[in-house]
Amino acid sequence: MSSHNKKEYSKENIIKRKKDKFKIRYLTLEDLEMFNNLLRYAFQVSNNELITLGYEIDEIKQAKSAVLTKAKVLGWFDGEKLASQIAVYPMKMNIHGVIYKMAGVTGVATYPEYSNLGLMNDLMIKSIEIMKKEGQTISVLYPYSIPFYRRKGWEIISDKMSFEIKDTQLPKTITNSGRVERVASDSKDLKELYDKFSHMRHGALIRGDLEWEEYWRWDVDDTIVAIYYDEKDEAKGFLVYVIENDIFHLKEMVYLNFEARLGLWNYISAHFSMVDKVHGYNYTNEPMAFLLEDSEIKETIRPYIMARITDVKAFIINYPFLRKPKNKKINLIIKDNMAKWNNGSFLIYWDEDRNTICKRLNKEYKRNSKDRYIIKMNIQTLTAMLMSYKSPSYLYKIGRIESSIKGINLLESIIPKEQVYFSDYF
Repeated sequence: MSSHNKKEYSKENIIKRKKDKFKIRYLTLEDLEMFNNLLRYAFQVSNNELITLGYEIDEIKQAKSAVLTKAKVLGWFDGEKLASQIAVYPMKMNIHGVIYKMAGVTGVATYPEYSNLGLMNDLMIKSIEIMKKEGQTISVLYPYSIPFYRRKGWEIISDKMSFEIKDTQLPKTITNSGRVERVASDSKDLKELYDKFSHMRHGALIRGDLEWEEYWRWDVDDTIVAIYYDEKDEAKGFLVYVIENDIFHLKEMVYLNFEARLGLWNYISAHFSMVDKVHGYNYTNEPMAFLLEDSEIKETIRPYIMARITDVKAFIINYPFLRKPKNKKINLIIKDNMAKWNNGSFLIYWDEDRNTICKRLNKEYKRNSKDRYIIKMNIQTLTAMLMSYKSPSYLYKIGRIESSIKGINLLESIIPKEQVYFSDYF
């Protein structure tokens, strides 16, 4: 076979010829059935299963149409047939007290006959370009495959802890001056309370109408909301839960202060005669056992969400560093295979007014100087570090950061320590 023929039959050329007949475009409501069919095939969820949970066909269609009307959904089409898709919600997220525009990624799916053509890789690159244009400097998703998304630049930033408490292990009631009241899921007090919490808590999703719709989308009708009010009748904490088969299923507990936490646990303990166990979720990235008198409870932990910085320069300029030393500079060298504007060398420093300056460089410095440190990592590591999921010193110890000790010490002194709280799903 001639070299010309070898080139013609190379893997890259075969893939290119197959993709030449494809087109990429946004999906609309007219594509709802194709969008729904691909999701059901990829995630193996049938309408019958959803109907078993109490949903009507019209409700299922309405849930799917919300994605197409409120998100940007990109798809590859083979003629008129949908082959691959990705949806991006416009959202906001609290990052150490600064409200960032965030892109929530969902609906990622490809039919198996179109695998290994790079369709999803292309959709992700295009989506990241759109995120940058929209000013969404960070993206969040729920991984069906952590290795897959790591290869695309996402990294774990938060865990979901599940716990099981026997009725005999429930905290003893401690008298306080507040009260708990059950309210409707669309309660104004609930939304205002969560809004206060999300503006106080690093990593929390800022919930507007879209986010609240997603929060409640697949909850059963028996879901209950209970709010703790203090002696001034101000809402300070809430529970979302279901009681089923003698088990208190706690979806979420949010509180603004210690008093509210005690009041909510008093309320849970008041169900002692009704339930055998409490099953719940904890999103604080801190085990619950230490907070209980009987700490021999069952707790499990698993990764929950992944994130990736989509625009290094814009993200860092707005980042709330703990310290902004005017006499220090960082030559940050980032590897990002999906976003060329992130892949390279940046100089970070702080001016006389303590403003963060981040400049793209055409070169890398070869040596550290007295006031400038060379620090290398990939985009995944940068995301985990700046979101405070893992510390610079830990990432350095496991080989994820290349730096001098002085550079690591500088990072430790300027990056906030609070862990991510993220309880939403979309």
